[in-house]
Amino acid sequence: MLSRRQFTLGATALSLTVGLAACSRPSSKQTEDLSSDVGLTDSGLPIVTDELTLRFGGAKSALAPDFASMELVKTWQKDSGIEISWVNEPDEVWAEKKNLLLASGELPDALFNTGLSDAEVAKYGANGTLVALEELIPENAPTLHAILEERTDIRSAITASDGHIYTLPSVEELGLVEFPRMLFINTDWLERDGLSMPTTVDEYHEALLSFKENGPSGVLPLSFIGAEEIPDLIAALGGQADNPDHRIVQDGKVIYTANQTGYADAISALHTWYKEGLIDQESFAQDYVKFVAKGKADPQTLGSFSFWEISEVVGPERADQYALVPLFPGPDGLQRACAANNQEINRGAFAISRTNEYAAATLRWADMLFDPRMSAQANWGPIGVSQQENADGMLEQIPVTGGGTEQERRVKVSPGGPKIITAKDFETVVLPEPRAAERQAQIKEFYEPHRANEKYPPVMLSVEELNRISTIEADVRTLVQEKVSTWIVKGGIEDEWDGYVAQLESIGLPEIVEVYQDAYDRFTENS
Repeated sequence: MLSRRQFTLGATALSLTVGLAACSRPSSKQTEDLSSDVGLTDSGLPIVTDELTLRFGGAKSALAPDFASMELVKTWQKDSGIEISWVNEPDEVWAEKKNLLLASGELPDALFNTGLSDAEVAKYGANGTLVALEELIPENAPTLHAILEERTDIRSAITASDGHIYTLPSVEELGLVEFPRMLFINTDWLERDGLSMPTTVDEYHEALLSFKENGPSGVLPLSFIGAEEIPDLIAALGGQADNPDHRIVQDGKVIYTANQTGYADAISALHTWYKEGLIDQESFAQDYVKFVAKGKADPQTLGSFSFWEISEVVGPERADQYALVPLFPGPDGLQRACAANNQEINRGAFAISRTNEYAAATLRWADMLFDPRMSAQANWGPIGVSQQENADGMLEQIPVTGGGTEQERRVKVSPGGPKIITAKDFETVVLPEPRAAERQAQIKEFYEPHRANEKYPPVMLSVEELNRISTIEADVRTLVQEKVSTWIVKGGIEDEWDGYVAQLESIGLPEIVEVYQDAYDRFTENS
């Protein structure tokens, strides 16, 4: 199952202005390929028969050990005949380092867990820093090539607007990331106050009021990390589907949600709740660390919250005291499950740099990871360590012992990187983690039947498109975040709404919608 960090990174980032004009470039690699000089084999493993060491850079979890010490990585070296010198850095360090590295002449041979935004892929692909791979894939990545031939949507997702493929994908089709935030409530407190599980917004409001009245000192009836984290509650209060990007798709039309009347109604209602003391005052400024600390506070103070899962916030010892709140009907009586734009097809898992003299061998190495069983191990850890084969020949998780969690073990034994685990593979190759299977069941029962919108697909915008909207989009995002938090805390939305909508228009919101609509149409035509 994707971690919070992974699905957050899976969202399209447009915070960087590309700063260069679009240009076409040949897709063939310009540096002479010397793979044959190290005994590149025709197919299979090993990949080379002579010594070859490649240098890989990229991101890793702060909890992950050096990749070279991982059992799975040692297996890759033994099978392929290629030694990797790993210089992967913790996420935060790599985020600061990557652009300086890519702008210098000291490039690694390849990027593994690249951490590149779409804007960065467009920039470094267009200027030749990243090698275009589409002509190398058929001969040197037969496993990936076969998948892309069958799954044209994955090919479209990793193909830039100039027709080149600069990065290889990481795909995990569990069907989870579209609904990353669920609303949970303290059922012990409901029982204490003689209340049933709320089924309407009014009943939920009454429960929060009861929590405030009967809870301990410092009680937090409802807490979250920003208004972007409660789209389903906004939909119930205002009848307007929403997601963290405020960009949804309905019937093939791209819609911006934070200037819709129903959205305004929801924010106005949340201001009333805030005045009543039902919303944690830090909900618009707190970070993840502060938020989860509140769930584990003693005495217990958290009544209801919106997050990925229960135990991560309140701890396993309190997890059974909380339960999922069903979707509330909106003003029109419809339940709305708001789909986020988080992608199961993420395109920045692997890239080859222009200084690599062994591109064919490097691509063969990456293709080794696209075998479904190997992809499963790259994602969750090696067979015999974190997975085992059951009687049906399916890989399944080995239960965690010693007090750790599945996620903690996972980051210590699985490096990630390029991989593809399709929905079909979850039926024939590997079983979902128990916590993933539980979430799948929740989505199937409570969310999927009430899907209010389609997520925006994994479209890669062109350099021109990025240059058109990156600054505008940053300005729009800043305005919306500032206004929404202020309106919930201080009120005033009724008097300021028309001016706010006009300001969004003047900043350039229509141009943003136009660009995303054109890119959406292009993507659907090519998929």
